[in-house]
Amino acid sequence: MTRATDDARLIDALGQTAFMTMGALTGLAADAGLSLTQLRVLAILRDRRLRMSDLADYLGLEKSTMTGLVARAERKELLAREPNAQDARAVDVVLTDRGRTVAEELEAAIRDAMLPFTARLSPADRDALGALLRRMLP
Repeated sequence: MTRATDDARLIDALGQTAFMTMGALTGLAADAGLSLTQLRVLAILRDRRLRMSDLADYLGLEKSTMTGLVARAERKELLAREPNAQDARAVDVVLTDRGRTVAEELEAAIRDAMLPFTARLSPADRDALGALLRRMLP
């Protein structure tokens, strides 16, 4: 096979994997009454607090979009805004107790949904795949 053919097969496999993953995540988010972006926010904040502006940058969202997303999650009692300890002008976004519970439940559901995708791989292949995927991430 040629490099172009190998590359095309790799890109096709990545695309199919992305669609399978996004389908599972979108379904889990919908089942929890969340958008996919809200699911991402809960996952990001499960072990940290971030400034609203940093969270917007991380997600690639405009500040006004981020403000609306946080406001909707606040109404669901999933997120709260708190003053930043180092900068009185900044606002941090944090999980509420309810948000933490939902995030933990979704983390388990995501694990249960994703693991079958790798069931046909040996433990060594799963380890290798994990290492390669982590190397691809920024």
